[in-house]
Amino acid sequence: MLNLRTAPLVVIALSVAALVTLPATPAHAQDAGASTPKQVKKAQRKEARAKKNAELGELEKNGYNPGGEQNDYPQNLQNAQAKVNAKKAGQPAPASTP
Repeated sequence: MLNLRTAPLVVIALSVAALVTLPATPAHAQDAGASTPKQVKKAQRKEARAKKNAELGELEKNGYNPGGEQNDYPQNLQNAQAKVNAKKAGQPAPASTP
């Protein structure tokens, strides 16, 4: 049975052992945890904008011109999207319709 003098020593020893065995977190992990909600939303908006710009760039490479003639707007966009989808699937690009 533990007497009153050894009980606090045991608690201290167990506390020190627990602290020694905890892994140290890298500095960048601490910074990521300290992000404010505003910073998180800003990063999400930036990521979404980059994704949309990449998608638009792919469409433009495949014949879509958002600032060009709008008479055939939906068909031009659909043709470019079909080409992008075919490239992603590894198939030959479909012939575009006039």
